[in-house]
Amino acid sequence: MNEFLSVLQSRQDQLLQTLWEHLQISLTALLIAIVISVPLGIILTRYPSIADPIIGVSAVLQTIPSLAVLAFLIPFLGIGTLPAIVALTIYGLLPILRNTYTGIKEVDPALKEAATGMGMNTYKRLTKMELPLAMPVIMAGIRTSMVLIVGTTTIAALIGAGGLGELILLGIDRGADVHLILLGAIPAALLAIFLDLILRGIERVSGKLGFKSLLSVVLITVLIVGVPFLTKNSSQADLVIGGKLGSEPEILINMYKQLIEEETNLTVELEPGLGKTAFVFSALQEGDIDIYPEFTGTAIVTHLEEQAESNDAGEVYEQAAVGMKQEYGMEFLQPMQFNNTYAVATTKELANRYNLETIGDLKTVEDEITAGFTLEFTDRYDGYVGMQDVYDIDINNIRTMEPGIRQDALANGEVDVIDAYATDSYMVELGLVTLEDSENLFPPYQGAPLMREETLKKYPELEAALNQLGGKITDDEMRQMNYQVDYEDRSPQAVAREYLTEQGLLDN
Repeated sequence: MNEFLSVLQSRQDQLLQTLWEHLQISLTALLIAIVISVPLGIILTRYPSIADPIIGVSAVLQTIPSLAVLAFLIPFLGIGTLPAIVALTIYGLLPILRNTYTGIKEVDPALKEAATGMGMNTYKRLTKMELPLAMPVIMAGIRTSMVLIVGTTTIAALIGAGGLGELILLGIDRGADVHLILLGAIPAALLAIFLDLILRGIERVSGKLGFKSLLSVVLITVLIVGVPFLTKNSSQADLVIGGKLGSEPEILINMYKQLIEEETNLTVELEPGLGKTAFVFSALQEGDIDIYPEFTGTAIVTHLEEQAESNDAGEVYEQAAVGMKQEYGMEFLQPMQFNNTYAVATTKELANRYNLETIGDLKTVEDEITAGFTLEFTDRYDGYVGMQDVYDIDINNIRTMEPGIRQDALANGEVDVIDAYATDSYMVELGLVTLEDSENLFPPYQGAPLMREETLKKYPELEAALNQLGGKITDDEMRQMNYQVDYEDRSPQAVAREYLTEQGLLDN
């Protein structure tokens, strides 16, 4: 408990910021869902023959996995809050639409006839009688939609939309840090409960207030959602630098930002934790970000869908740089020294028990061991696909998991081998053994700034500023910086500045 309170105190500013972002995204999606669903529900009561198909479509949309919806929207809407709001709105439609339709349809027919007999036209009957009587049911649908949206908003952090999901993802990436996960999960749950209590109170008086209760919900939501637009600074950064999940990308993008702002007149905004390789690369292609640190081996195998023609780091960089320019019109600046290559790791105990020294040695125990691989590793040729081909390995039991969980699974004995990165801090913390890649399956993975050609043409000064990192940062230096962020809870910004200052690239 004391440790959790310590984490809460040290991250209270981040918590307040992500909580506010979470509230903004959730209420925006709820507002749009209300604006769409309530009028549509009313229309369907007048045309009941099409009601079931339309409500059925909204039900089908709600069954689509949220991550799949986000991934589908990225090519069209990019990353950030817009695709997140669209996806959340889709999830919030069904409860409101169904309850609006049901609430109005279930109004006693005798009352409708009486209203008509009193001379009310369709509009007056709707506003004076049907909607007031149906309002408690409609408000119940809004409550259900709201809880659903608030809970799903946590996954929006995967595409840079912010919110409390950032803390949860950070906790997972830090080796399932329970305190960070709870720091994101508990406020998300409390936010849902708090909003539910407010809507429950409005629901109780909605029978008396009628349509005014719905208007009050809409107006309150509009006011909260509109605050950022009233207070938003009109200035916009010249460049947006993104990064994948993890401490290493976040350290590197902070180095990029500090060097650019030190050496040029450009301003930089950071978008850390944007998810896996495919998400971040798509964001770069679509122009949602301008730069991100990519690895030479990943560029060749994943983006160019080729195999490295050499295991020499310089030749791999040339292949990646030429290929990315020809295929995508992108520029790779000079790479750093460290090689964050893929590795297959295990504990010293298990390596000694089975006499494991190389990746090929896994062939003898492929039916006895359990592997803990990331989804990305299992689907890459410079990963398990290549291991099957090059080493003729077919591990009987593979459990896929997020990168931040696999080291704990190995330490707890839940899996026997994992895929790892050479500069990950837990390699030192857990004293893991790396199996030799005797067939050179994994090419060199040197990090380098990747950007579109037009970005470099517009800001040619970026090359000199960022190439100061070329050839710098050894494997051990990168491991130590990752360790400081992952295990000592130092901020990536402070770690980045400390390194650049020590190297004479920034003034004290």
